[in-house]
Amino acid sequence: MSDKNVQRLPAEELYRRELEALIAAEQDPVPTGWKMSPRSVLAYLTGGVSVKGVEITPKYMGNRRLVEIAIATLVTDRALLLIGEPGTAKSWLSEHLSAAVNGDSTKVVQGTAGTTEEHIRYSWNYAMLIARGPCPEAMVKSPVYRAMESGSIARVEEISRCASEVQDALISLLSEKRLSVPELGLEVPAAKGFSVIATANTRDKGVNDMSAALKRRFNIVVLPTPSDMATEMEIVRTRVEQLSAGLDLNARQPDGNTVEKVVTIFRELRAGATLDGKQKLKSTSGVLSTAEAISLLANSMALAGSFGDGGVTAGDLAAALQGAVVKDEDKDRISWKEYLENVMKKRGSEWLPLYRACRELNE
Repeated sequence: MSDKNVQRLPAEELYRRELEALIAAEQDPVPTGWKMSPRSVLAYLTGGVSVKGVEITPKYMGNRRLVEIAIATLVTDRALLLIGEPGTAKSWLSEHLSAAVNGDSTKVVQGTAGTTEEHIRYSWNYAMLIARGPCPEAMVKSPVYRAMESGSIARVEEISRCASEVQDALISLLSEKRLSVPELGLEVPAAKGFSVIATANTRDKGVNDMSAALKRRFNIVVLPTPSDMATEMEIVRTRVEQLSAGLDLNARQPDGNTVEKVVTIFRELRAGATLDGKQKLKSTSGVLSTAEAISLLANSMALAGSFGDGGVTAGDLAAALQGAVVKDEDKDRISWKEYLENVMKKRGSEWLPLYRACRELNE
């Protein structure tokens, strides 16, 4: 299938030119199993430089030191755990770290209530197992198994959503760096370069809390929400551009004022106070993360391109805002109405079209 017909390319395909340029220009020592040095991985993630005529775009906009700690962790024999609020780019950073280090970000276990120990270790092709008995050909290797064999990185998304027995299956793998296959009498040692990057969001902390034994196997990096308005606006603007480039939205990019309005609303409702701190607000039940602001603007563009002239209007924005903010029909509708009347309405003529469109939808 042509890349143009793929809905979402992995990071190593989408940013192939940047990765190849960094590898070609490499001058620092490259750890065993890695495609490039830690300094080059950092350059790939933080961007803002040109290498062999190729502009390296920023993938993560935030605390540079946190990115350095994450990269340095992968040089050691410890696994990496990225923790933060939903929408703080944990999965995004995990994917790009894997792409830069190994050139492969696709060895992924998605943590859910239905994830089993087989997803961490291995399972069997039962038709072949019955026909031929236990044999290497009948084995279905997990992403973690394949990462151990090849000396690469396996990603475990939303680890706290996995049951305790599934989490515990990782303990011996991370401690011993070996995987036992008793049916075949095999002990599979991890090749140099093997590591695990796991993510967990703080909203799911109580679902299946990680044991102290498992936490000790990880170096934990907490990813915060964007610290200031300008940083969050830049993240939203950049990601909306990147996201919309791969979709047939037939719409123009939202202007700076539109992005500023969305980020302002999200930051105020998230914090429970206006940006100047003068007025307290009722928070809503939704997360209202940076990732959700990006999705909201993409949805607004889809509305504008499909049913308008391609320019995002107050009505398009209001429709997307309604869906993002009002998650709990009873509580959130009241909080949103109070915000509209007590904050947005009083912000003058520039906010008036958005206020009217939002009020009409919320009635």
